[in-house]
Amino acid sequence: MEQIKTAKSKSKGLSSNALKLIAIAAMTVDHITWAVFPGTQRVWYVIALHIIGRLTAPIMWFFIAEGCKKTRNIKKYALRMLIFAAVSHFAYCFAFGIPLSLTHGGFFNRTSVMWALTLAVVLTGINQSVNVKEWQKTAAMFGFCVLAFPADWSSIAVMAPFFIYLHYGERKKQMADIVIWTFVYALVYFLFLDRVYGVLQMFTFLSIPLLTLYNGERGKSKGMKWLFYVYYPAHLVAVGLIRLALHGNIPAIFQ
Repeated sequence: MEQIKTAKSKSKGLSSNALKLIAIAAMTVDHITWAVFPGTQRVWYVIALHIIGRLTAPIMWFFIAEGCKKTRNIKKYALRMLIFAAVSHFAYCFAFGIPLSLTHGGFFNRTSVMWALTLAVVLTGINQSVNVKEWQKTAAMFGFCVLAFPADWSSIAVMAPFFIYLHYGERKKQMADIVIWTFVYALVYFLFLDRVYGVLQMFTFLSIPLLTLYNGERGKSKGMKWLFYVYYPAHLVAVGLIRLALHGNIPAIFQ
């Protein structure tokens, strides 16, 4: 009877596949909103759509940490992420009207969040290695934050997954990591870039109740991770086509 109860209780809540589908749906809403309503427009329904999109990043951070913990070969995981980030760079730039070259334009949102998440995986791999000294691990952390700076979510998309990984199995601390790093990102935006967008970032906290429902199970579909690898760049191409059709070749997001 105890085994039956355990199985039933474990099946309650949300699987990783369910959470990833929520993230994909929220991301799609957010990105299409940027294409249809370029810039951070001060209209309530545009802001409401972007609020939906705030669900995505913390879910991605959480499952990057999960992936680093559960993968059999973190080097292969990092290589797969690197290839994915390279492909996504072109799709991301096309989606939002961003110059492909990092030497043209502003300093922010120059490539997709996948670049920063790749660095988070590499940093985690370095941290796992017993052959790397502590000072080298610390130097790598600061160095990767600099390298991730031009990406969507910037250095935060390195630090948040990394700390969530460090607190694996401690759900409250993991949720605190999301709060802390989101607040840092929101504060920088509020003080130096865009106050509305800074406040908007705080709505990532809405993902916390969803993540607390995570039951530790993958779900029925074994190919969910491959769906995301295909869907992410494909949907960005579609977003770019919408942007061009509605507004021509203008940038859709802050750079």
